[in-house]
Amino acid sequence: MIGDGLAWIALAAWAWLLLFRGRFWLIEKTVPAPEPAQWPAVTAIIPARDEAETIGEVVRSLRAQDYPGALHILVVDDQSRDGTGEIARAAGATVIVGTPLPAGWVGKLWALEQGVRLAQESHPDADLLLFTDADIRHAPELRRMVARLIAERLDLASLMVRLATTSLAEQAIIPAFVYFFRLLYPFRWSNDRLSKTAAGAGGYMLLRRDALARIGGLATIKGALIDDCTLAAAIKTSGGAIRLDLADETESLRPYGWDGLWRMIVRSAYTQLRHSPLLLAGTVIGLSLGFLVPPVMTIVSGLSCAPAWCAWLLMALSYLPMLRFYRRSPLWAPALPLVALFYLGATIDSARRHWRGRGGEWKGRVQAPGSAA
Repeated sequence: MIGDGLAWIALAAWAWLLLFRGRFWLIEKTVPAPEPAQWPAVTAIIPARDEAETIGEVVRSLRAQDYPGALHILVVDDQSRDGTGEIARAAGATVIVGTPLPAGWVGKLWALEQGVRLAQESHPDADLLLFTDADIRHAPELRRMVARLIAERLDLASLMVRLATTSLAEQAIIPAFVYFFRLLYPFRWSNDRLSKTAAGAGGYMLLRRDALARIGGLATIKGALIDDCTLAAAIKTSGGAIRLDLADETESLRPYGWDGLWRMIVRSAYTQLRHSPLLLAGTVIGLSLGFLVPPVMTIVSGLSCAPAWCAWLLMALSYLPMLRFYRRSPLWAPALPLVALFYLGATIDSARRHWRGRGGEWKGRVQAPGSAA
């Protein structure tokens, strides 16, 4: 009887999510915006720490843009030890060597801050800033993004770039990563000026310089581990308009194995829960109820437990658009509960590391140290 009751709750939850959670599961094509009469200058700022394998291709892809206006490319070499700066310079970027990390700042934001300062000095004509990562290969999308930002009077236009799905680990985990992000931050809500939801994707954030100044600059969010969504929220709260879409062609060059994907989730999962044990407990219960109860009850009870297999079916159907976007077989859809179990384990591990003083660890830096630090 308890199992049947949980199955009914799971079914009701999935019905509510599909109907009332901002249609997070639906991937809609964007309509091209009309081009402006004048194209503003853009400064691309790339924070890079030990990115020798990808930084050259990133810079070259930016230099190959068909953007009609001026485009300046700045790379902030964040204490790299692998020749990142030299490779970026050879590819055609302006490179500055970052200074040591001050107290209270996370590494990426401090690198971006140094890039913003240099942009203000050397390219004061650039009204737009493009924050992008050192592993992003840029398709010729800048022209389209600037046109959209101007036509829709946006302060921030962001793209969630296409992540690699070459290995088995990536094929299993990456589409679900984007799916869960959209479940947490429905794009339709984030793009709605009347909604409080705000989200951005740090791999591609095109923003107005005056919008950044309006919120007090990056110093106001200097300790944010989830910098992209925090910046988007700050801009939206200040009265700005934001937009987040999925990128069709711009893509990440970074490969992930099982361990790399685990660490990617672990880095920020507990921060997303505001380091709250209560929110962690709620997440464990919610993921277990929504993603694990339906398949378990279906396997245990068979088709006699109709609410369980109906909930599993709704879950799988909601996952199909994301699998189609990532060009993966629909046969992955019924396996979403196993992927959710992976995310659940990583979230618990994220809390454990925070409690042990190793929270937010990335490339040798502990950025959310917790009480044990």
